[in-house]
This record gives sequence, C-alpha cells and structure tokens, in this order.
Amino acid sequence: QVQLVESGGGSVQAGGSLRLSCATSEDTSAKYCMAWFRQTPGKKREGVAQIDVYGTTRYTDSVRGRFTLSRDGAKNILYLQMNGLKPEDTAMYYCAAVVSSMCADVWFTLPNVFDYWGPGTQVTVSS
Repeated sequence: QVQLVESGGGSVQAGGSLRLSCATSEDTSAKYCMAWFRQTPGKKREGVAQIDVYGTTRYTDSVRGRFTLSRDGAKNILYLQMNGLKPEDTAMYYCAAVVSSMCADVWFTLPNVFDYWGPGTQVTVSS
C-alpha cells in the first residue's frame, strides 16, 4: 500500500505563499486519485485539490486561482503551491490517495473515499 508523508507547512502572514509537498512511496501517477484535504479543530475535513491519472486537476471554490496542484513523477512527489494565503487557510493539511483513475468533485466532501493518508502538516496564516 502506498505511504504518504507531507512537508512544507509553517507560519506565514496573510498574502504570503507556501509550497506543501507529499512524498509517496511509489509512483501514483498511473493508479491513484491524489488529493489534498485540510482540517481545523472541530470542523470536518474538507477537500482542497485533486489530481487524477490524466493530470486533470480540480479545486474547491475557496482556493481556486490561489492554489496549484502538481506532481513530479520522477521524484514521486505531489506539490500544493499556495499563494495569496488568507487566515482562513489555517489548518492541518493532509495528502490522500485512493485507487482510482479519476477523481470526482463530490469527493471534496467525502474524505472516507480515500484509503491512504499522510500524518499532515500544519499551515498557519496570520493577519
């Protein structure tokens, strides 16, 4: 089974940028729908971005135009470039995977669809 490890979180001021990385134990580009989720205490885990085996990316409305999901297949790393960060982006960010060639918009609200998770990396944005 694939293993995921996130890194790159930290503290930034509003308007700043961070790049999160998700290192995977195998090449996920041909087999998995990959996603980033985030969660704050007391709230449900929400999907932020997805990428399927065809390279198609999807974003939740609140981050579209500010976040960019990409992958380096040679290094088995998934990236989430976050620009124009806002205090409401503060959360623990998780990388997730499910064996599926395609992703789906509805999966942004269905974290249980994903079988594999990393431990998370904290992002804090101050105003």
